[in-house]
Amino acid sequence: MSAADVAILDWSIPDLARLVRTGDVSAEEIARLSLERIEQQNPHLGAFLTVQAEQTIDAARALDGRRARGERLGPLAGVPIGIKDALCLEGVPTTAGSKILTRAAKPGEPERDPGRGWRPPYDATVVARLRAAGALFPGKCNMDEFAMGSSTENSAFFPARNPWDPTRSPGGSSGGSAVAVASGMTPGSLGSDTGGSIRQPAAFTNTVGIKPTYGRVSRYGLIAFASSLDQVGPFAADVRGAATLLSVIAGRDPRDATSLDAPVSAYEEACGRDVAGLRIGIPEEYFAAGTDPAVEASVRAAIHGLESQGCSVRPVSLPHTSAAVATYYVLATAECSSNLARFDGVRFGLRVDPKKDLKALYEATRGAGFGREVKRRIMLGTYVLSAGYYEAYYLRAQRVRTLIRRDFDEAFREVDVIATPASPVVAFRLGEKIDDPLAMYLADIDTLPASLAGLPALSVPCAPVLAAGSTTPLPVGLQLIGPALSEARLCALAHAWEQISPARGLRPRFDA
Repeated sequence: MSAADVAILDWSIPDLARLVRTGDVSAEEIARLSLERIEQQNPHLGAFLTVQAEQTIDAARALDGRRARGERLGPLAGVPIGIKDALCLEGVPTTAGSKILTRAAKPGEPERDPGRGWRPPYDATVVARLRAAGALFPGKCNMDEFAMGSSTENSAFFPARNPWDPTRSPGGSSGGSAVAVASGMTPGSLGSDTGGSIRQPAAFTNTVGIKPTYGRVSRYGLIAFASSLDQVGPFAADVRGAATLLSVIAGRDPRDATSLDAPVSAYEEACGRDVAGLRIGIPEEYFAAGTDPAVEASVRAAIHGLESQGCSVRPVSLPHTSAAVATYYVLATAECSSNLARFDGVRFGLRVDPKKDLKALYEATRGAGFGREVKRRIMLGTYVLSAGYYEAYYLRAQRVRTLIRRDFDEAFREVDVIATPASPVVAFRLGEKIDDPLAMYLADIDTLPASLAGLPALSVPCAPVLAAGSTTPLPVGLQLIGPALSEARLCALAHAWEQISPARGLRPRFDA
């Protein structure tokens, strides 16, 4: 792959689509470059669980044929987009990173093979909208099992690795989606964010990741973890690219009762908008003990950079921030224990039949199919919903969730946007936290409050920093949080910072 070819893959999503629409570059050429990069990089980075090479080339050729016939192509014409494996893609193996959604191995087959995954008979709404816009789908991206994790080490198949330092995690649960973009395998990808699963991987990999307002994007066709928290969102190498993807996937969907009936802004057009006069709130609760001093310095420098763009900065208080981790891990586990009850060995996926009775079938299938972290969360969730504990844990957590939301409501009476770190630390080493659940849960401490409040938030790169044991600087993310449906404002502010960010255009080393 030549340097010129690599440069094509590094173009921003809207510019790449424009090249295809004008015929300057063919969709097939872009598809082949993306698949070549996947073939080179995926074996040691683990971004994709399955790759659909022939289907991608066929779809690209069809797009080129439409252009040749003078047909109008969409805003994502010929752009390869990685799809998190929790999203349904018609006819393509889909596992949610779990063994329980794969059929049992036959003699001679590997024990864990995502290619044996359940094949959905339909597209998720977000996939259908990307497809209608002309996007290509090279494959399904690696993830923590059922989106439960912060490192992608809970994948039932293999971990994803951070392209900035392959000994480190890319974050999770959407780690594969982040790696696909950070390494240039695809210009964009989709992930899902329940408690930080887009923003934290974006921060770890020097990519842009957006968690939309709850209900802004349809969840139809997303394999559920926690239904009151899950949201689908985009990754891209820059803010314009992420904004373009969000414009395509956002909007009311009658198949999702939680989706909002509100107009969709042209988020890409917000990039470049004047941000002078915006009031930025800085909550000191997000700079508490446990935040790496180098990360804090990088984030504060980015905030100072926004001041140079004409924004004003003032302190705000979010006093219930410290309760967010406990609140989240009561509510999310309660919802997951209900959602995952459907995986019983009867309707789809793995079936371990001990030839006894239905209860034994359930126990054997779930025991073999679910991983350790999923079992832990199911048990926690079942416990907090059980008689005698429901009021003490679940209802109390719902009350604290309301207090967290009210904290944000109060703050947004004084400011337009809240700025914080997206993660208190840089990417940690693989294996460093996997055996310490509490330490892993605390990795999402900066992203959980916005999720509990249902607010839009994004992570945009700021200056990389040296970490203990690292010989090269590692990425840091600036998190911007706004009121409900303020995604356009967040994109405008993130784009303004991106123009002066020392992280702009940085890519991990790629050996062609």
